[in-house]
Amino acid sequence: MSNQTTLTEFLLLGFSDVRELQILHFVVFLVLYLASLVGNLLIVTAIALDHRLHTPMYFFLMNLSILDFGSISVTIPKSMVNSLMNTRSISYSGCVAQVFFFLFFASASCALLTSMAYDRYVAICQPLHYEMVMNRGYCVQMAAGAWISGILYSALHTGNTFTISFCGGNTVDQFFCEVPQLLKLACSDSYLSEVGVIVFGACLVLSCFVFITISYVQIFRAVLIIPSEQGRHKAFSTCLPHLTVVTLFLCTGSFAYLNPTSSSASDLNLLVTVLYSVLPPMMNPIIYSMRNKEIKAAVSKWMCWRLFSNNKMSICLLR
Repeated sequence: MSNQTTLTEFLLLGFSDVRELQILHFVVFLVLYLASLVGNLLIVTAIALDHRLHTPMYFFLMNLSILDFGSISVTIPKSMVNSLMNTRSISYSGCVAQVFFFLFFASASCALLTSMAYDRYVAICQPLHYEMVMNRGYCVQMAAGAWISGILYSALHTGNTFTISFCGGNTVDQFFCEVPQLLKLACSDSYLSEVGVIVFGACLVLSCFVFITISYVQIFRAVLIIPSEQGRHKAFSTCLPHLTVVTLFLCTGSFAYLNPTSSSASDLNLLVTVLYSVLPPMMNPIIYSMRNKEIKAAVSKWMCWRLFSNNKMSICLLR
């Protein structure tokens, strides 16, 4: 335990020791971060301001955008600052905060994606009961449940992680404090309780995946018997973006946490971590908006309102 109490900082993985490449890393991550920031804020703003989008599907999407922005804000800014300042350090408390908030946003997103799958199932398979089942109160309860479950799981996970003894130094082979990489620094047998929490989390993720899979099996069965081609296209256009996001997030995240960690840094581990921690928050606005006419129309209307004066508003509304 003495090693743990005297540990004051960790050293994160640097992408390069070459100054020019460090600057390039800063610029690339800055572009990715700004793209995610702008995309998610546009979705949140459009849904909040357009009353036509005040439906359960867009309510959950707005919550997902907030979680996405929070998730990417936990990891990228610190890595950017380290590259710009030519340093690798992160304080012990900063590492604790990264683990807690990243796990919170990730686990809440998983729960919210499950709620979104249920929303699509009711909308397509039980359309006559949709307004009664997915009423405002129930949607708020589902979203609140996702946020609260994320907080509880993150607190449990973080508490177990940082009660272990670190005997393997303080160098984390990742660009942020990732739990599997922190476990590589643990003393032998002191991390068994945390492994149990990871297994518990994997079971929860598997449960969400099974529920989402069953929901979409029922959805696709219902869609295929729709007589109208236009109706099938509309149903697929609302389901495929969500299914793409779920597949990308769960598959890459599960690989990162369940793949046995080697004793040395791996380019594959780094790539997978970028895929599940950086790519989904940046791609979600693109995936949802590209196949959603309502989102594109609401964003265009809001941008026009910001760019033009009242006497020119009619130009925007005619588009």
